[in-house]
Amino acid sequence: MKELLILAISSALVSNVVLSRFLGICSFVGVSKSLNNSAGMGGAVIFVIFIASIVAHILYAAVLVPLGLEYLRTIVFILVIAALVQIVEMFMKKNMPALYNALGIYLPLITTNCAVLGVAIDNASKGYNFAQSIVYGLGTAIGYAISICLLAGIRERLDGNDVPYSFQGMPIVLITACLMAIAFFGFSGLKM
Repeated sequence: MKELLILAISSALVSNVVLSRFLGICSFVGVSKSLNNSAGMGGAVIFVIFIASIVAHILYAAVLVPLGLEYLRTIVFILVIAALVQIVEMFMKKNMPALYNALGIYLPLITTNCAVLGVAIDNASKGYNFAQSIVYGLGTAIGYAISICLLAGIRERLDGNDVPYSFQGMPIVLITACLMAIAFFGFSGLKM
């Protein structure tokens, strides 16, 4: 149990997928203009990564490895993720149209989000068992949601401040993300 807790904290904070490994930057920067949209995107990513971790692990361990088809894992994982994103997209379009419209192109881009694919490949590469795969995926997804919500909160506060002209827009967002990455680097000394 302690090992799973360490894995969850490590994947969420110490090795944060966005701020440490720089995966999923497109949606991280694109959606983080508002806290509501960021929370919605974080929730969608949590769902997709959680389910993708389960399905990808089962397919990899029960089908690809026994048949000697490990080299097909990337293609299989992308297909699994694409199917899950379609389910999330249909659900949001029907039940949360405002959030669906606010997320725009970034919702279908979860399919190609490096963070989602990275978790599935990491689970296979690191040889995680079923429980470890789920915990690693959930921890990584929660880390993504924490990061995007933090950036959104900071961006909302920056909108009301006097930012020099040359730093307005994307430059200040990238500087903020860099400072967040430095702050999250402080978690690397965490020992349990």
